[in-house]
Amino acid sequence: MFNRSQLTPEYFLLTGLPGLEGLYPWFIFPFCSTYVVALVGNSLILTVIQKNTSLHQPMYLFLAMLAFAELGVSVSTLPTVLGIFLFGASEIYFEACLLQMFSIHSFSIMESGVLLLMSVDRFVAIYNPLRYTAILTPSRIVGTGVALGLKSVVLMFPLPFLLKRLPFCGHNVLSHSYCLHSDLIQLPCGNTRPSSILGLCIVTSTFGLDSLLIVISYVLILHTVLGITSGEGRRKALNTCVSHICAVLVYYVPMISVALVHRFMKHAAPAVRLFLANVYLLVPPVLNPIIYSIKTKQIRQGLIQLFLQRK
Repeated sequence: MFNRSQLTPEYFLLTGLPGLEGLYPWFIFPFCSTYVVALVGNSLILTVIQKNTSLHQPMYLFLAMLAFAELGVSVSTLPTVLGIFLFGASEIYFEACLLQMFSIHSFSIMESGVLLLMSVDRFVAIYNPLRYTAILTPSRIVGTGVALGLKSVVLMFPLPFLLKRLPFCGHNVLSHSYCLHSDLIQLPCGNTRPSSILGLCIVTSTFGLDSLLIVISYVLILHTVLGITSGEGRRKALNTCVSHICAVLVYYVPMISVALVHRFMKHAAPAVRLFLANVYLLVPPVLNPIIYSIKTKQIRQGLIQLFLQRK
């Protein structure tokens, strides 16, 4: 199992839902359906925005970025999650595990960053609607998206190399259905302090800072909306934020739930914690396309036109 000269495992063993192995056939349809909805839904959002030039506006360009990030998260977790529940394949090679870890975290960082950009977009649209398109030009939006993608890659780039140089002394069982840095960092028997500190800095400077800035953005949005004299104007302004608020809740509520369960429910069944961990990564890519399709008239019309053209 191990390369004894370097103490590097050839593969890791992933964990499905302990104690529920006999029920895996019942999980096949829900998990497969979830991935189909996530992949098809986000692909349709990207297609509709790409084909309709009328949707090449700030709000929809940011939505396209969100759909791209969620596609990345779904594709990154799909091979191992479905491999476990469909074929009972729990092994993943060391290098493949590092690549999956890099992909999941990079796209998750990008997803969080896009949600922050979308909150800024809503603030600008409400605070200064007359200069909205002048401030958020397509070139600036594309440049911001590229910068966010580069930031996600640069932040995560050192972690696989830091892990690869550490010795692993025998334990190679991971506690999730996919590879996460917080999971992998528990296994080496060498000095994991640099990797742990870097991982903590990444979490704090991305998810922590992004969530704080989103809250601040909505405080400013609420302050601006309350300054609108017309009740109908306040209602319309807040209504433009509903889809984004739902997307933020769909992203952060499962994340907080998983953190609380791991922190305060350590005696809960492992299957419960692992099920919530899978929900945390799978729910946003599934629900966000549905939310925006229902709540956004332009996206809904674009989807209808797309299906009518195919017929």
